[in-house]
Amino acid sequence: MRFLHTSDWHLGRRFHGEDLIPAQHAFLDHLHQTARTEQVDAILVAGDIYDRAIPGLDAVRLFNRALHQLADLDVPIVMISGNHDSAHRLGLGSGLFARAGIHLRTDPATCDVPVLLEDADGPVAVYGVPYLEPSMVRTQLEAEAISHRAVLTAAMDNIHADLTNRQPAGTRSVVIAHAFVTPGTGQDQEPQVEESASERDISVGGVAHVGADVFDGIDYVALGHLHGPQKVTDRVHYSGSPLPYSFSETTHTKSLTLVDLTPGTAPAITRLPCPTPHRLERLEGLLHDLLDNPAHEPLKDAWIEVTLTDPALPFEAMARLRRRFPHTLSLKHQRAFIPAQATDTPTYTERLRGRSELDIACDFIADMRGTSPTPDEHALLQQAVDAARVNELQKETV
Repeated sequence: MRFLHTSDWHLGRRFHGEDLIPAQHAFLDHLHQTARTEQVDAILVAGDIYDRAIPGLDAVRLFNRALHQLADLDVPIVMISGNHDSAHRLGLGSGLFARAGIHLRTDPATCDVPVLLEDADGPVAVYGVPYLEPSMVRTQLEAEAISHRAVLTAAMDNIHADLTNRQPAGTRSVVIAHAFVTPGTGQDQEPQVEESASERDISVGGVAHVGADVFDGIDYVALGHLHGPQKVTDRVHYSGSPLPYSFSETTHTKSLTLVDLTPGTAPAITRLPCPTPHRLERLEGLLHDLLDNPAHEPLKDAWIEVTLTDPALPFEAMARLRRRFPHTLSLKHQRAFIPAQATDTPTYTERLRGRSELDIACDFIADMRGTSPTPDEHALLQQAVDAARVNELQKETV
């Protein structure tokens, strides 16, 4: 059986002020066309359909259009809610949508209610596990503790019970889940998967991740939440987001995950690249080097994050960068590291004692940018100090 696995659409999200609705529109068209071209048997959408619990109208309209497109494919679509979605809002009308082949799983109580499919190799049960907020679902799932591992384990116990007691022997199983999953038992201090800055923290008690072993016995696990497409185990995969949502995703190749499920073997995985409006690039250096270096000419159409290393932030740096790179979206200034003072260093008051206002101002500039004021800057500072002194004297005589 062939599946198309996608997740983390984040409809309505903006990228450093850029409207992504047109790009998301193009992606959904691409999803529709890919499903037809690859002749998939079902589509799996692993959560974070929307970017916000209360999405904007443009995002709602786009999702409505996507539902009609997907229904026209005449193949089952199984969707779950993610941690960005409002489960109740997304699940509204789920019973009606199911009649059109779109199965929304947003209620933890339905984790063990599969969408049943069949091909020449026999039955396949597809289970949707929406994002489980431990403090909200522990009682409902009768989990042992308020933790991600505990609630996912409880949900999987119910799924295994359904597979064992209510499905025919030999039924293949697919689980769609939205969680932070790592290889093994998840006991490693550093998760062995790639995170992105655009993913919302879901940690509970300082722990955000669970081990892939909670899904033992499942033929394929379609994950959402992490934005980079990646393999957790042979049978557990993230499809990643279809578009970039932070510059930490510069190295990602955004894609759809094509899954061929054959009895007795690990799923065959193929990554199918998605269209993106602009590639992401990061530049670092002195402003004049970035503006004059001909090697950067191909970056005119890229979305760019710039980190300037000039001693001081240059005047109108963003405007000057955008004249050469129109899609510069983020500007940072990397200041020189200033080591912490030793405990025997004189106090601030002691260091200022006996020094003039002009000396203090000049020292401040030297500390901040690494060079002393130029003669012209020194003259301006002197004028400013003199003007301030005159102003204070005038106040005293009033």
